Amino acid sequence: MSSTEQKTKIKPIIEAADHLSLGISMVVAVVMGVGIGFLLKNVTEIAWTFWIGVLIGIAAAVLNVFKAYKRQQAMYNELAKEPRYAVKKRLEEEEDDD
Repeated sequence: MSSTEQKTKIKPIIEAADHLSLGISMVVAVVMGVGIGFLLKNVTEIAWTFWIGVLIGIAAAVLNVFKAYKRQQAMYNELAKEPRYAVKKRLEEEEDDD
C-alpha cells in the first residue's frame, strides 16, 4: 500500500475524530464548570456561587463551538478557492448574465 493510499484512508478517520472531540469538549467544559461551581460553593459557603461555575462551563462550551465553526468556515473558504468547487461563484456569474 502506497503512502498516498494510506493518507486517503486515514483522512476520514481524523475528520471524524475531530468532530467527535467537539462533542466531548462541550461535555467536559460543562462538567468542569460544575466542578468549579461546586468548589466555589464549598470554599465561600454561598450557594449562588455554584451557578457562577456552571455559567463559566457553559460559556467555555459555547466558545468551543464558536472556534470549531470558525475553523470549518476557514476550511470552506479555502476549498471554495479551488476552481472545481467554485459553484457559488459560477451561479452568481450566471445570475449576472441573465
